[in-house]
Amino acid sequence: MNHAMLLDCTLRDGAYLIDKYFGDLTIQGIISGLVKAKIDYIEIGFLQNEGFGEGKTVFKNSADAERYIPKNRGNCLFTVLADFSRYSIENLDERTEDSIDAVRECFFKQERFDAIENCRRIKEKGYLVFVQPVDILGYTDKELIEFIEKVNEIEPYCFSIVDTFGSMYQEDLQRVFEIINHNLVKSCKIGFHSHNNMQLSNALSQDFIRMTCGKREVIVDGTISGMGRGAGNTPTELIAQYMVSKLGYGYDMNAILDIIDGYMGNIRSRCSWGYTTPYFIAGCYSAHVNNITYLTEKNSIRSKDISYILNKIGALKRKRYDYDLLENTYLDLLHSDIDDSLALSKLKQRIGGRSVLIIAPGQTATQYTTDILQYINLNNPVVITVNFIHDRIHSDYVYMNNAKRYDYWKPSEHFKECNKILASNLAEQSEVSDGKTLVVSFVSLVKCGWEHMDNSTIMLLRLLDKLCVGEIAIAGFDGYGYSGNYVNAELSTKVENPTAVNQEIEEMFTDYLETRNNQEVKVSFITPSRFESCLESRNL
Repeated sequence: MNHAMLLDCTLRDGAYLIDKYFGDLTIQGIISGLVKAKIDYIEIGFLQNEGFGEGKTVFKNSADAERYIPKNRGNCLFTVLADFSRYSIENLDERTEDSIDAVRECFFKQERFDAIENCRRIKEKGYLVFVQPVDILGYTDKELIEFIEKVNEIEPYCFSIVDTFGSMYQEDLQRVFEIINHNLVKSCKIGFHSHNNMQLSNALSQDFIRMTCGKREVIVDGTISGMGRGAGNTPTELIAQYMVSKLGYGYDMNAILDIIDGYMGNIRSRCSWGYTTPYFIAGCYSAHVNNITYLTEKNSIRSKDISYILNKIGALKRKRYDYDLLENTYLDLLHSDIDDSLALSKLKQRIGGRSVLIIAPGQTATQYTTDILQYINLNNPVVITVNFIHDRIHSDYVYMNNAKRYDYWKPSEHFKECNKILASNLAEQSEVSDGKTLVVSFVSLVKCGWEHMDNSTIMLLRLLDKLCVGEIAIAGFDGYGYSGNYVNAELSTKVENPTAVNQEIEEMFTDYLETRNNQEVKVSFITPSRFESCLESRNL
């Protein structure tokens, strides 16, 4: 008898990415494919007190979930996951021959003893019960052993090793398994649920199967294409292929590939997941993925800054997510409480009262170069480029508060010779006295309340408002599309939801227009922009 079995939780773990809405046909198609593939366990969604509805993998009880369970289940068992803090066991009905087979109860460490009672009641209602402690590495050996002793009293169907933050190495998995295997009641299976922050999920899942052979029946979790928040999970197709090719299991790989071909392309058009450096950092620090999602929205943040912030907020707080704490720590990191009065005085002397041309780094700054040069010849403005150097247009200043753009341009000899205005999150002490660099306070220019609060063009506009300049013309302030957002193709970046980002920039631009000190200063665009309507509505 095979000692290892495979559980696919695409419709549950993957659901986080799409607000738990797959659509009925997609849900039915994925389940049908997994049954055909002979996957041992199919997790079809969540039990929750609210949020359920047509096309969503969220259910009030077992009867609610029955609509997605096929009449011909083959040998597949069907599961759902119940989060201790989001589901009342009172809502769970008795198991019937048509209902789901198992409930997986997940919970945080501080909830563990109360969750045991839920597990007991789930079993009493006739279901197989999986005990799913969040963040197994967050338990000391002593805490884990004491908890297992309580778990043994109810003799669950399975006890799972959950690598919530994708932090495990092989040695960690081996140590935790041996503790659990030694102390857990022998009738109970052991599961493994991994996240791919350090690109180890597939390897660890293979190791888990090997290290448990002859010791315990085990269940390995996976999702189709590794679908899941952040870096994602163990890909079902990879671990299934290993089990087929090396261990002789009978999973139908063609059926799994049909699921990928038929459904995953459409799902990927709605969301994204997979390994990135920031998610690797989350794994290093055992940090909740939402912290990373929030911090990577900051244009002015480096990977090492994310590392610093996660370290700064501490081990317990980074396992959850507190956006206010992240925001405040981020601002503290910038060390921007500088006195920039001298720099502002110099800038005011040089450009106060003069017209200014801002050249933002959108593609129209290249497409309309001739028009921009004509404007400069006619109006003789102070030319300030934002986070880049134009290869055909001389700038009087380069303004920067974007750390990644700064690091890119810093080695350039051309950049070294330019007059620079740097926000204080970028300035290094050695550069302040080079005669070409003026440093202004980041904090005085940023305005909280938006995810992309450090948009460079908006911050430069706020700076100019302090300097009492004359007219302001803007070029290259294009906003974002799905590709080709930057004047330099080498520096173009993919924006996952450009519509939402553009909406936020429009809100910030509108806020600037409404709250600036000098409402008489004319602002205009000399290249096409998504944000022209903000000016038109004010008859500027």
